[in-house]
Amino acid sequence: MPKKFGKCKSVGVEHRAFRFYGKPTAEQAVALNQTLGASRWLYNRMLADRTSAYKNFHETLSLTPAWYKKLSCCQWLKDADAIALANVGLHVGTAFQNFFTGKSGYPKFKKKADHYDSYTTNIASKGATNVRFRQNRKGHGFLVLPKVPGEICIKSHRQIPDNGTLKSVTVTHEPDGRYYFSLLYEVPKVKNMHDIDPDNAVGLDMSMHGLYVDSDGNAVDYGKPYHDLQQRLAKEQRKLAHMKRGSANYEKQRIRIAKLYAKAKHQRSDALHKLSRKVVDSYDIIGIEDLNMRGMAQSLNFGKSVGDKGWGMFTVMLKYKAERAGKKVIVVDKFFPSSQTCHECGTVSKVTKDLSVREWTCPACGHHHDRDVNAALNIRDEAVRIYCTE
Repeated sequence: MPKKFGKCKSVGVEHRAFRFYGKPTAEQAVALNQTLGASRWLYNRMLADRTSAYKNFHETLSLTPAWYKKLSCCQWLKDADAIALANVGLHVGTAFQNFFTGKSGYPKFKKKADHYDSYTTNIASKGATNVRFRQNRKGHGFLVLPKVPGEICIKSHRQIPDNGTLKSVTVTHEPDGRYYFSLLYEVPKVKNMHDIDPDNAVGLDMSMHGLYVDSDGNAVDYGKPYHDLQQRLAKEQRKLAHMKRGSANYEKQRIRIAKLYAKAKHQRSDALHKLSRKVVDSYDIIGIEDLNMRGMAQSLNFGKSVGDKGWGMFTVMLKYKAERAGKKVIVVDKFFPSSQTCHECGTVSKVTKDLSVREWTCPACGHHHDRDVNAALNIRDEAVRIYCTE
């Protein structure tokens, strides 16, 4: 039986991030780079001091950025955003906490040569104006940050909710030289209580030849952004290998390569956003498999293909978009024999089919199956069964 819900109702607040591309002036870029560099240096210094103290004296240091600012050799830290440096201290503490709880490995130093820097600054207090953002109807935004002169021009392609409250801004300087600004807003959480119809369901089976095959028999693919640029990347990287590291020409060539990687990343993200939105708008229940993408990339030698498809990113997009729309994404257990079960009669094959087998005939009922379509149908039915028994 379908589960019926009432109208939308407010249930507290939630946080939403809006990531925009910014065009700072040369003067603003200098100020941003100063805080970015100070944040990276302070993180490394606090990590080194804490490691050294425990190694030599078996003590745990809990120093703050304010303590470092008192040192004669660290007076230049006062020119950086103080709140950003305070967040660095919190990030170091979180890194060690994740290490001690087994969530991650020992914290690593941040290398300047990685060409990827970021820092986060917050609203100082309720009603403070140290961080401000405004946007007009023409898609232009203007951001004010501490220690940065004037307003930074932002290409705000999405409208900020009128009832949202700005909480923090994360500045990211990517390897291709571009600056991105992630604005975190606190907005009233409105739970969309959609009337879910179990008959309006779809199963998605990840395909190595495309992105997925659905239970309606549609094979969906958006191309291979990274694969399409591989030859061009190889050519540009050969040029880089013959240049002197640290020279002006080396840096220009490095940025040229970084822009190619960024192009592939943005193409992938844009395509996955559009596809996930289409699926969520079309179906009430979406069944997917619980796949170990890292294991597939390593054990099956599908590293580049798995990474290029972005299946993990796609499933994340599906989940949060479906939640906001009041719909359901149900993850089917990875041990569910979707590819080994005949959708017509339910017979489970005793012999595991190799991945090279794309079509097969059920020995029990004689029905001929396309491997991916049959798996998608089984995933759909299992997702509906799980939903109806919840």
